[in-house]
Amino acid sequence: MTIADTPCVWLTTLRTDGSPHTTPVWFLLRQNTFWIPSAEKNRKVRNLLNDPRVSLAVDGSTRDPWVAQGLATIHHNVDEFGDLLRLFGKKYNGWDAEDETSDGPRVLVSVPVKRWLLRPN
Repeated sequence: MTIADTPCVWLTTLRTDGSPHTTPVWFLLRQNTFWIPSAEKNRKVRNLLNDPRVSLAVDGSTRDPWVAQGLATIHHNVDEFGDLLRLFGKKYNGWDAEDETSDGPRVLVSVPVKRWLLRPN
């Protein structure tokens, strides 16, 4: 299994008081950039509006965990990323990352990896 095949990544954002907020998220990893779909109203998105710094941890249950840091960008026009939306559907059994029916407006968060803290050789 490669990092791209892992089902989720743990995303840590910062609340306005500086305390961490960690949550599991579905993701794609393309060209050293994590792509994370979310509802616009979610805590992680609100946190990113105040501070774009994040860390990402992938599968810490094995001998070879992955941990990265980066700066997030929120993309509100998700329909501009049709290729990524199709890949989310493929990875997550037909799931529609654009579907607003349950959580409202959607966004895509991109996180280019600025630094890998842990990475298997």
